[in-house]
Amino acid sequence: MTINLDAEAATREENNAALVAALDKAGLSEVESSWGLDVINDAEHGRWVAVLGADAIAELTYRFVGGRVVLLSTWVDHAYRNHRVATELVARVLNEIRESGKKITVICPVVGEFIARNPEYLDLIDKVHPGAGAYPQHKPAGGRATSSSPRSSTT
Repeated sequence: MTINLDAEAATREENNAALVAALDKAGLSEVESSWGLDVINDAEHGRWVAVLGADAIAELTYRFVGGRVVLLSTWVDHAYRNHRVATELVARVLNEIRESGKKITVICPVVGEFIARNPEYLDLIDKVHPGAGAYPQHKPAGGRATSSSPRSSTT
């Protein structure tokens, strides 16, 4: 079996774009999805899983590296998108990580966008190893990308 890396990357980017578009800008008091989800930490497989009844409908994969949690990617079943599932999953995972006292490195663009929209989670990002998805780039109407990073410019 041959793996088409370009096709896989395109599918992953399409998935991320759909999930980022579905993130809601409402306050965290309204973060719950349309269903009563359970979020389970499947540490053996390095993922938090959103479960509805007996069905796994979403997951956020992670790894532990150097005492911090590296958040890798978010996936939501197509049938459950646009129902705040990713928003609730990410919020509940970040709350659990906050309780553990650990910092995070963000690779997943969905998590980065969630934090950009909910800056009360910025303190969780490891300052030395923030990750490629930590501070999403936003393009203003004029063209040049700007970062939502709290870091100051040295130019």
